[in-house]
Amino acid sequence: MSKLHPSVSGLSILMALVLALGEWAFFFYGRSWAGPEGMFAPGRLGFNLAWITLVYLSFQLLSIPLSLGTRDRFIGVVDGMASLVPLGITLVVIFGKPELLGTPERWEAAILLLFVAAIDLFGGYMFSIALSRRTMDVSGPITS
Repeated sequence: MSKLHPSVSGLSILMALVLALGEWAFFFYGRSWAGPEGMFAPGRLGFNLAWITLVYLSFQLLSIPLSLGTRDRFIGVVDGMASLVPLGITLVVIFGKPELLGTPERWEAAILLLFVAAIDLFGGYMFSIALSRRTMDVSGPITS
């Protein structure tokens, strides 16, 4: 399984960066793609975000156990830190450039993307801590 880990972590890092690139394109250039048949059309926005959320979170959270079984901890740390990039873009847009969010649909998309990135970041760390406690056998019986 250790030979599988770098490719899974690399793909996980790539997915976080692709999500960040997609967020950047949506928030900064999305208005030009928001025609009736565009990728970010108001009628398809929720559907597209649902698929993005499903694919992204499923892979990101499932790749965590694979990163704990290897000796190379650096790639696991980079994999966890890559989740900060989409979170940072969403935070910058919501709090720094709210004029890019002119419609209620774009506000909803921003809030959803914020929660997706936060769940990825904090859920990943929670899974990592829980799995590392189990492998280190720290959780013994409680005596009083």
